[in-house]
Amino acid sequence: MSEKNLEKIEERLDVIIRLLASKSVEGKSQTESILELEAKGLERNLISEITGASLKAISVRLSEAKKKGKSKSKGKKPKKGG
Repeated sequence: MSEKNLEKIEERLDVIIRLLASKSVEGKSQTESILELEAKGLERNLISEITGASLKAISVRLSEAKKKGKSKSKGKKPKKGG
């Protein structure tokens, strides 16, 4: 496959991931959404796009959840967006 075709496939997969992630947290609170998406391995910048929360708000919510022992990531460090 050519580089151009691979880029098109990657772009389409990114759209699919965003749509599925949005649908999976539909009707949930912002905090629940952040925790669920982080547990699924999404990066913070993508979580921000999906939930509308700032990167700082996401960091705060994840930190609070970790302190309360509610993080679904089972000891994984949260991924940083870039």
